[in-house]
Amino acid sequence: MNIDEILAAIHPLPEESKEKLKNSITELSFPKGHILMQADKVVPFIYFIKKGIVRAYASSEYNDITFWFGTEGEPVVSMKSYVENKPGYESIELLEDSQLYCLEISTLNNLFETELSIANWGRKFAERELIKTEELIISRQYKTATERYKDLLKEKPYLLQRVQLGHIASYLGITQVSLSRIRAEIK
Repeated sequence: MNIDEILAAIHPLPEESKEKLKNSITELSFPKGHILMQADKVVPFIYFIKKGIVRAYASSEYNDITFWFGTEGEPVVSMKSYVENKPGYESIELLEDSQLYCLEISTLNNLFETELSIANWGRKFAERELIKTEELIISRQYKTATERYKDLLKEKPYLLQRVQLGHIASYLGITQVSLSRIRAEIK
């Protein structure tokens, strides 16, 4: 997915503002397994996925808990770093060789000061991230694992071909054995 499509999907920008924003973005490539963000560290960048897939997870003493997958066109951001310039709680791992667009948060903040349209774009970006978080929380609190799995099949079926079942089970908050049982019941 190209950067013009990604930026427009967040919020339309006048051409001049879009070019200023694009001039601040670089393209990077990283291999599968690369840790893009580490928990307990300030991440001074926002990334947008051109090609690839990532997972966000939190580590405990015993295991990693996957709570989000990002695919082409989606932003990858530590909201705590973005909003408060403080260490985030999540780690981000690339699950495939990936191409990313990278935007330094300090540069974006400077653009917010001089470009109202970019500031509005940033507001829409933050609002979208808030809604995604809200939907995730509600899903975890009010839906069964089977309902969450069916939602995943409906909204992002391609994840089942691109992501290890262990990560999917973790995302659903269940064991791989339970995931296998759910999958068998649905077939």
